[in-house]
Amino acid sequence: MSNAVRDGARPDPASQRKRPRRTGTKLLVFLVILGALLVAADFGFAAVAEHQVSQQARKQLDLSDDPGVTIHGFPFTTQALGGEYEHITLSADGVAVQDALRNLELIAELRNVTAPLNDVIEGNTDAIEIGELEGIVKIRQRDVGRLIKLPNLEIEPAAQEFVKSGDPKDEVSVKDLEERRDAMDSFPTTAGLRLATTTRIAGSKTEIVAYGILELTQTSVSIAPHRLEIGHDNGTTVVPPQVRESLLPQFRTTISPGSLPFNVRPSGVAVQQGAVIVQGKANNVTFADGAALTSLK
Repeated sequence: MSNAVRDGARPDPASQRKRPRRTGTKLLVFLVILGALLVAADFGFAAVAEHQVSQQARKQLDLSDDPGVTIHGFPFTTQALGGEYEHITLSADGVAVQDALRNLELIAELRNVTAPLNDVIEGNTDAIEIGELEGIVKIRQRDVGRLIKLPNLEIEPAAQEFVKSGDPKDEVSVKDLEERRDAMDSFPTTAGLRLATTTRIAGSKTEIVAYGILELTQTSVSIAPHRLEIGHDNGTTVVPPQVRESLLPQFRTTISPGSLPFNVRPSGVAVQQGAVIVQGKANNVTFADGAALTSLK
């Protein structure tokens, strides 16, 4: 048999084995591209919904800028078609409420949210139902310092036992205190804090430190200083009673936060480095219940 006949009648087996491999590679590339397009479409769809919710939240809370909105969970499309969302976060920073409160941070965690797709796309958020709501307002140390006329005030959490006793065995590190706070589902109505400011006495830099208790009442958040220390290059000085009685009232203040967003009543307080936190929780509320932050008085 000639080479021509043999070549025409019997294709090279090696070439036959390569074809399925090329076909499989093309199919894999197609699936990857398709998956990427679907993911991109899902994120784009989520961005549209987040923008609509953000605009409505800005109106409801009377904010100067659109708040950040994050719809958690993937894929978004599945949640949107069902009208059920596990978790949505609203956040706004640099919010001014009163003359002294100029830099508040607002966070609202919405869980088990029911929102029909058409309402979200059309911006009709009044009927959105929120199964569980956690509202948080962070009052930064600069605002607290402005209230008590100590512009360079610094705030840190402190163990309540250490605030009252001053005994080193009751002291807890800031890291441990913040880990405990982060593990809490609900904050208590009191928390310990350390307030510090620096000044110059006799030409040397001196740190004045007050340890106090942050307490939530029905209408306000108060800071009650308990102990005073003066720090310098050589360590800490015990403050004489007459000096303590003169300086401690400087750290005392009351902040009236009113109701949190969505008319949530404050229920707990906490302290983080640089801020005082007010927390409130509620169940079964609607987006229409959103209260303007100007109601914080």
